[in-house]
Amino acid sequence: MDLVKYSTFPMIIPLSGIRGISPNRRNITIMSMSIESMSPAVNLNPSVFPVYPDDMMGQSFALSVLTVAAAESAIGLAIPVITFRIRGTIAVESINRMKGR
Repeated sequence: MDLVKYSTFPMIIPLSGIRGISPNRRNITIMSMSIESMSPAVNLNPSVFPVYPDDMMGQSFALSVLTVAAAESAIGLAIPVITFRIRGTIAVESINRMKGR
């Protein structure tokens, strides 16, 4: 198992997520999908690196991170739904104008 291969893949995927967020600041769906694609890529690091010392703590940590990410994505999907019910739109520009009103 080549450690360089397994460490470059988790570095490339978050960069593509950042690339998805930067130009698409008007579409909240693409922004949330880009953020959710970065989470599993970052989660690959604690699963890959403990293979060499034959330690299972990395895999258990990755499992707990995935549990928190699942709860975070459920809340992240609920926020645009509630915003659409209240405001009638989920445009990011109208969300930015909600300061205190």
